[in-house]
Amino acid sequence: MSYERPNIAQMQGYTWGEQPADARTLKLNTNENPYPPSPAVGQALRTFDADLLRRYPQPTADPFRDLVAAHFGLERQQILVTNGGDELLRLAFTTFLSPGQPFATAAPSYSLYPVLAAVADAPVLNIPLDDHWQLPDDFVAQLNSAGAGLCALVNPHAPSGVLMPLAQLEAVADEFDGVLLIDEAYVDFVDPDAAQETTALLQAHDNVLLLRTLSKGYALAGLRLGWGMGAASLIEPMLTKTRDSYNINAVTQALAAAAFADQAHARDSWTRVRNERARLADALAELGFTMPTSQSNFLLAYAPASVPAAETLYLGLKARGILVRWFNQPRLRDALRISIGTPEENDRLLSVLRELTSHQD
Repeated sequence: MSYERPNIAQMQGYTWGEQPADARTLKLNTNENPYPPSPAVGQALRTFDADLLRRYPQPTADPFRDLVAAHFGLERQQILVTNGGDELLRLAFTTFLSPGQPFATAAPSYSLYPVLAAVADAPVLNIPLDDHWQLPDDFVAQLNSAGAGLCALVNPHAPSGVLMPLAQLEAVADEFDGVLLIDEAYVDFVDPDAAQETTALLQAHDNVLLLRTLSKGYALAGLRLGWGMGAASLIEPMLTKTRDSYNINAVTQALAAAAFADQAHARDSWTRVRNERARLADALAELGFTMPTSQSNFLLAYAPASVPAAETLYLGLKARGILVRWFNQPRLRDALRISIGTPEENDRLLSVLRELTSHQD
């Protein structure tokens, strides 16, 4: 006998990127930062007082909230610290969607969204992006017509890497009757001349929730720490009602503060990733691949018709110890999503791709 709720029994769980069993495998499939975190993180770990672990941690991670608030010119009550960005997503579903109320997003998008919607038993409104990976003109009209209570948009977009203009996001916030969650997991990798100050949206909109994380830009995917920024009225119910108690452990709080305080180290890694992104894109273009302009730490590379299909290339790379991501879904089947690695890692990828795409009839 199964005791699952019917919607849980019928749903599919989240499928994470493959995790290699050996250190020799080149892992370019889960958009991790190829460079190490700040040395301050290691120092904080080495000097952490283990005696503190007998006590509960600071309940709402206020020291880290204060660091974030000062950095972005916000108030503490506008910040919520979560166990990775994914916990913030779960809290948004729990807090802002009524039973049976639709969740909306642009398609394609982050594959965790429909999983969380299924857990919440919420119908999903997938609105296709246009040919340029931008929102259609009637996007908000579709949201409001469906009665959506929550809309999540990844910006820069995943899996394309394309950056949506701030004016477009502001227009959605202006007209949408629900909560707009802007998932900025990759925002640290945006070129400086294209950067957008999305926190300005929070001053005029009480329905905008920004998601940030240490996983990508701060090279701490294994730490699991993210945060949300929004109006105090948006943050308060998640902080005091739907959030797990003591959701951020004491070690994570200490290491996160050390990483965030070292902005110079983080910015250096962002610059290095951007430089390699440009070099890798140029090299892939020479092999005939086409790509939308990425502002993330990955490229969505479409294979030319003259070479093996994207799935075949994915399998060929995997057989040679290189993991990239291939999605068996519309609009993505002809592409590989490739995380940006170090120069040496990218050179190894390119060498194997040249081998796999050469000598075609």
